Amino acid sequence: MKTKGIKLTEEILDAALYGGTILGGGGGGDAKKGRKYAKLAVEYADLRLLSAEDLDDNDMVLTASLVGAPNAENQFMTPADLVKTIVLLQKNCDFPVAGIITNEQGGEATVNGWLQAAVLGLPLVDLPCNGRAHPTGVMGSMNLHKITDYKTVQACVGGNPETGSHVECFFEGSIEHTSKLVRLASIEAGGLVAVARNPVSVSYAKKNGAPGGVQFAIETGKAFLKGLDASVAEGVKELCGFLKGRVLAKGKVENFSIETTGGFDVGYATVDGCELTFWNEYATAEKNGERLATFPDLIMTINAETGEPVTTAMMEEGLEVYVIAADKENLKLSPTMFEPELLKATEDVIKKDLISYLKK
Repeated sequence: MKTKGIKLTEEILDAALYGGTILGGGGGGDAKKGRKYAKLAVEYADLRLLSAEDLDDNDMVLTASLVGAPNAENQFMTPADLVKTIVLLQKNCDFPVAGIITNEQGGEATVNGWLQAAVLGLPLVDLPCNGRAHPTGVMGSMNLHKITDYKTVQACVGGNPETGSHVECFFEGSIEHTSKLVRLASIEAGGLVAVARNPVSVSYAKKNGAPGGVQFAIETGKAFLKGLDASVAEGVKELCGFLKGRVLAKGKVENFSIETTGGFDVGYATVDGCELTFWNEYATAEKNGERLATFPDLIMTINAETGEPVTTAMMEEGLEVYVIAADKENLKLSPTMFEPELLKATEDVIKKDLISYLKK
């Protein structure tokens, strides 16, 4: 009998990390850290990525994620911490876990759940909560915040035991309040925690998530790497062709500012007159007063010399980068990306209009 799913090899991992980092749009974690855990996973077991159709609609899946500020200096996490989140939920809940899904795309996010699935022998399912990265936990909660009587469970683990910052937490309650508690836990842990959360049925995830989002990240990475074999410029060209995107600017990073506050990285930068704002992820791109791209459109930076996708936490003054963008219609996005009330929090932080651009 043919084994279900796509076998996850190191070659596919490369594509997933590149494509995931690009679709992270400036956030979604560090690909080097993502590789560390995912490489262990593909070496540990015959790990496969299943589609939603490989499970029953009533099966329950859990979201694996990371919460924190990518630029935080004291973050600390081990492979055991990732696995412990699932174990904590299983100890405190009485439903069977049929699979693990990721919360979003990114250098770490695309491979969220790979190690947990490999170690615990659970299916890894291509039903991400979102097909790009996003700043708040509620944005990756598949509109569960709209279900007034929905009570979620969340477990988070992280922090360095040697400094006394290690935390292991289990929360039960509303999406809004438990997400805030997890964010606070990430701050106490030094800036980052692994999380398992939000059990939902496969049928619910199909309607409210971004089915096929991981495979889309893999294909994005393949397109970029195909061109990158020739040159960075060709890689960017292939990438923009695949995403139906465009180059907004190329030049050195200027006026760069980043501040870690409230568990988020907040800041701005300018590249050849193109002004960028970000709240973990890039939120707006403007030039000469004209709005060029607006979250949830994808805005991303690529190192013009090496071809490495550059997250906001990796940005630095004087770095030569391409700024690319792809319209939201060309991405695999969750319905949460089109909820004005969820964008309001980002508007309040970056002081830019996002909501009026949703319908443009």
